[in-house]
Amino acid sequence: MVPTKIFKIYYDPSHAWMAVKRDLLLRYVKAEDISSYSYQKGKTVYLEEDCDAIVFMSALSAAEVAFGVKEIDVGMKNPIRYYQHYQP
Repeated sequence: MVPTKIFKIYYDPSHAWMAVKRDLLLRYVKAEDISSYSYQKGKTVYLEEDCDAIVFMSALSAAEVAFGVKEIDVGMKNPIRYYQHYQP
């Protein structure tokens, strides 16, 4: 199956977040199923790698949506850590 969407995963030496547009996220996952360990800025939600990104990817797989990921190393100063915590 050819990926229909590529999601960027931004990582630093200790953690990573998957960037997903809020409207797409909420098509597949209930807002309250995402933890406050994720962040948001504008219309993008940065899903925490260990739980929230897994919830989203599992929902995509269950809906038979093909996707891929592209990892991006942001180094030591990851700006995502300073974004607003996710709120439903």
